[in-house]
Amino acid sequence: MFHVFLFFLTLLSCGYAYTTLSDETLKTIPEPGTDFNIKDGALLAPILRPRVPGTPGSTAVLNHFVEFFRTSLPEWRLEFQNSTSKTPATGNELIPFVNLIATRDPPWAPPGDVGRLALVAHYDSKLTPTGFIGATDSAAPCAMLMHAARSIDAALTERWEKMEAEGIGSEGYSGVQGHKGVQILLLDGEEAFMTWTHTDSLYGARSLAAEWEQTPNAAMSTFHNPISSISLFLLLDLLGAKNPTIPSYFRTTHWAYRAMGKLEQRLRALGQFKSSPNHPIKKKKRKAKEDAKKQSNNAKKTALKPRKEPQFLSESNNADTRTRGFVEDDHIPFMLRGVEILHMIPTPFPAVWHTMNDDGEHLDIDTVEDWAKLVTAFTAEWMDLEGFMHTSSATKRRAGEEYAQSDKKKRKSSPDEKSEL
Repeated sequence: MFHVFLFFLTLLSCGYAYTTLSDETLKTIPEPGTDFNIKDGALLAPILRPRVPGTPGSTAVLNHFVEFFRTSLPEWRLEFQNSTSKTPATGNELIPFVNLIATRDPPWAPPGDVGRLALVAHYDSKLTPTGFIGATDSAAPCAMLMHAARSIDAALTERWEKMEAEGIGSEGYSGVQGHKGVQILLLDGEEAFMTWTHTDSLYGARSLAAEWEQTPNAAMSTFHNPISSISLFLLLDLLGAKNPTIPSYFRTTHWAYRAMGKLEQRLRALGQFKSSPNHPIKKKKRKAKEDAKKQSNNAKKTALKPRKEPQFLSESNNADTRTRGFVEDDHIPFMLRGVEILHMIPTPFPAVWHTMNDDGEHLDIDTVEDWAKLVTAFTAEWMDLEGFMHTSSATKRRAGEEYAQSDKKKRKSSPDEKSEL
């Protein structure tokens, strides 16, 4: 309980707001359109390929991320963190690992004074079995984060421009209220090359956490180093299969888990979750099917009863979470350095886990889209974007289509997929 108190004290001392999104705002969260089409979707399709660290597939996917941010989100600052390591599968050969960090901070705030929500997924795939795609593990989560970043970008700009107009960004302003940023970490080398151990796994995460711990911010900064600037480390993994069940793994972030769970419940109630059995389109189809059956049997038509609503975050109505073990993942090196973790990984794992069936064809795209919408809503609420998420879905779709067109042109003009890095 002491740790929970300290965490809230930290939030309060930094002046963090956390304004609940209205129903109208939740309804404006953009749909991904065709971005998650597994064949030619602008966000997801380029990631659905083998991407073992140090291979051309890995470089191609990293270039896809870079092109997305440079084309669609030029206000995000891109950084690369590089490392090399020997692995049990490659002997004395040094394998390169490249982490991509995309950051959006308030324009007036020094980097050391910004507390950030870190949205995290790994982009590498397993060495074996040969040709393994890893759609849930974690191509789809990477695409979800790209969608979330694009969906909140205009709202961040508008909110910060309003704050600057009110004098919050002026030299005379004291305090750090509003110094909240968002950061996307696309990590390399999560997978073991042979058998999961503390040394054969988490290559990129271990390197990044160690480097950030040893990188001091400027003197007199609010946060001593980039590690301490992470307010919450939200890690997505193994997402995209039907009917996931996500427990609450950490007591100190159960409040954030419940906040996301509340958003899930509200999105479902508003008919915004496509995977829901009670989504308006599914209800309409089911009603038509039942009415046709009753008509053929000369039975009386009756109102359609709602089906039991599932929930991804199964413990969000619990006031507390029981102490439990956790799943080893990219959060470990950060957690060991005091970072608060919210881990979105299902228990049990998807049936396709670490098999050749973990490919695009075995994704449930309705579930993928729902996760993208939920992560967007949570990020918008965390960043206090109520009143600013009013950009139309049509505008967002056009932005996606423009990126898709430029991405296709680039792939046609660069068939050898040479690195831009």
